[in-house]
Amino acid sequence: MIPNVMEAMIGYFGGDTRRINHALKVFAFARIISYHEHLDQETENTLLYTALLHDIGIVEAERKYRSSAGNYQQIEGPPVARKILEELGIAVPAIDRVCFITGNHHSYTKIDGIDFQILVEADFLVNIFEDEMDEAATVSVYDRIFKTDAGKRLLRTMYLGG
Repeated sequence: MIPNVMEAMIGYFGGDTRRINHALKVFAFARIISYHEHLDQETENTLLYTALLHDIGIVEAERKYRSSAGNYQQIEGPPVARKILEELGIAVPAIDRVCFITGNHHSYTKIDGIDFQILVEADFLVNIFEDEMDEAATVSVYDRIFKTDAGKRLLRTMYLGG
């Protein structure tokens, strides 16, 4: 089912290769971290669906608010994610969890599970590069946000010289 969600995300974003590539990179980092965290299959699938769809609200946010700000993504993302996942026949509990995380993925105080934690870490691993975050900000994110050993190791290796 993951390839179907992936294709649906690609189709939804159409020619916006920057957003497609962002989602695929977050997906890849989420997969690496989830492997090391030994998630059960259901939790991992839900995480990976979320990784692919976490920014799906950007299109509607830009259309309605002329902004891709995180708060607008969180408003507009869940209905789009729900529609995509329902059309693919994903189970309701997984859909509800994807929508919760998608609707809160910029609200770090709402992290309530390992799937949400991994999604946030994977997103930061991509955003540090894409947003050209400086070293002080990267260290702050490492100290405040990252909890998994694999996520911390990836961040240190990629951005803090090991």
